[in-house]
Amino acid sequence: MLLDGKRLLITGALNDKSIGWHVARVAIDEGAEIVLTGFGRGISLTQRVAKRLPVTPDVVELDINDPDHVDALAADLGQRWGGVDGALHAIAFAPEDALGGNFLHTPAESAATAFTTSAFSLKTLAVGLRPLMQKAGGGALVAMDFDNTQAWPAYDWMGVAKSALQSVVRYLARDLGADGIRVNAVSAGPLGTVAAKSIPGFERFAEVWDKRSPLPWDTGNPDPVARMVCVLLSDWAVATTGEIVHVDGGFHAIAAGVDE
Repeated sequence: MLLDGKRLLITGALNDKSIGWHVARVAIDEGAEIVLTGFGRGISLTQRVAKRLPVTPDVVELDINDPDHVDALAADLGQRWGGVDGALHAIAFAPEDALGGNFLHTPAESAATAFTTSAFSLKTLAVGLRPLMQKAGGGALVAMDFDNTQAWPAYDWMGVAKSALQSVVRYLARDLGADGIRVNAVSAGPLGTVAAKSIPGFERFAEVWDKRSPLPWDTGNPDPVARMVCVLLSDWAVATTGEIVHVDGGFHAIAAGVDE
């Protein structure tokens, strides 16, 4: 199996439409042992949806912006496993006034919140898990991304934060390579997750994908994305780091659809 014996931390599994949940499902099917994280009032949702996985994993609370939570998570995983082989970073947040066409009027505090939670947090997670991944002899970190080579309607400061996330991926790949730790991101096409539906005008993303993507794209099917994440978490990608892998039906490669 692709992930046989791997010990993986999976964030972002809020419900069974979440990319994190589907990554957990595929990882378990491929032989991994996993721990999920939840946060605040949403942790009860994660605990509930964890029971729908092939094996019910434990859920550890993690507010990525709280150093005490990060330390407690590392201590838990260290006691539980001794080492960690990989993690999925599926963490992002922007205040309402940083989205929805408000780009020119977003206050600095809201833009900073989007950056800290959606981009800087990958560094936070990497540093927190680094000693455990060193004990494992290396491993892989995978972050969830959305293509940012263009400006999107309504995406605003989250788009800026995602561009920063891509840069964080590259700098972490530089600094953690000596530890045998690979850092990559998966740039997914639009999916009907809770996070996506909170973006005003999200339905416009799906419409343009239908016109331009050379391969069929189903916004209700996170499975292709989950599979690629698991490939990057596996030993099949031992020489891949600092990469942004697109799983979007080929949309990013096409300038315009035939009827645009």
